Amino acid sequence: MAGKSIDVVVAGYLCLDIHPGFTNEPSNEIASILRPGGRHRMGAMSFAAGGTVSHTGIALKRFGLTVAFAAKVSDDPIGRTTVELLGTQGDTAGISSTKGETASYTVVLSPAGIDRILLHCPGANDTFTADDIDYSPLQNARFFHLGSPTRMNALLKKQGTELEKIFTKAKECGVVTSMDISLPDPGSPGERANWHTIYERTLPHVDIFSPSIEEAFFTLDPGEYLVRKETHGGAKIIDHVSPSEYSSIAATYIAMGCAVVVLKAGHLGCYLRTAGPERIERMGLLKADRIEEWANREIWCPAFKVDRVAGTEGVGDSAVAGFLAALVKGYSPTACLKCANCAGSMSLAGSDPTSGLSTWEEMTSAIKTMETEAVPALGNTEWWWDDEERVWTR
Repeated sequence: MAGKSIDVVVAGYLCLDIHPGFTNEPSNEIASILRPGGRHRMGAMSFAAGGTVSHTGIALKRFGLTVAFAAKVSDDPIGRTTVELLGTQGDTAGISSTKGETASYTVVLSPAGIDRILLHCPGANDTFTADDIDYSPLQNARFFHLGSPTRMNALLKKQGTELEKIFTKAKECGVVTSMDISLPDPGSPGERANWHTIYERTLPHVDIFSPSIEEAFFTLDPGEYLVRKETHGGAKIIDHVSPSEYSSIAATYIAMGCAVVVLKAGHLGCYLRTAGPERIERMGLLKADRIEEWANREIWCPAFKVDRVAGTEGVGDSAVAGFLAALVKGYSPTACLKCANCAGSMSLAGSDPTSGLSTWEEMTSAIKTMETEAVPALGNTEWWWDDEERVWTR
């Protein structure tokens, strides 16, 4: 892959994030701010490109990689503003602007003292198909990453034929392929989709798959996922999934065809499981003497401790960017996981998904001294702690 000028083509979900500037004092009641018929004095409004394409792409750029984008926007001021905002981060020639499409945007209502409220329109993302991607840049790229297909309706029709087509074409271009997902919107086609069938069609063409444990559990076993959420008062199920279930979920994805599974687990860090040497070799990334380093691995890398959490939006996207950037740079599996966790922890400290991210050099230097969180569930199991690497393995 030497000599290719694009490190990663980032494709998938893209929108414009609109942030009205609230100037009010902290309040515990949204009704005190958004009163029917009322008027509320606001501060300056800010705009940012949003969605996985933006969050992951900007993080990769921050980490020193060359990035190109592939997405679909409306041919109107909102679509053009979205593309303009991304223009400083990478090549936007692959973002198609289509007349007649509805703009994709999110109005982020985040008054002080109140959990944010998102008013979202998927717009052109719902009609994005394999034909909306220009595959010629992939001939000159090392990686192709697609994010949030779970929220892109056209990709899920006919049991995911469009999603399968995208990754089949991408592999034909000779790139390493990567996919991340998000929880489907309630009541959407993504929530109702047969994900087992979609995975079986798509994952043989996906080298790296990096869902959160919530997303993985929901798409593989939605019934049990909902039972656990209800049992625990609607809270996230991260703390209610056993280590053996992480292993089982990752093994299922490996059996369906992908090479590397990274399960993001929030404050518990990241879990990695990889396929055997033949599948690792088919990624087309590693030289022969490094295949064994990546084959048949199972590693749990604990999260780094965070002093302050300013926001959680896009943290998973930043973690994926950290992992991919490390892989592009030739790092080991353990080092890639540490970079994923560090990128995620830095994202938590920022007011938006990417403002807390440092340069690659600063991040990798910080990793050496950052303290890790405990993973209590791994104690007294077949997992053992590597004190030198500061990871769990088995």
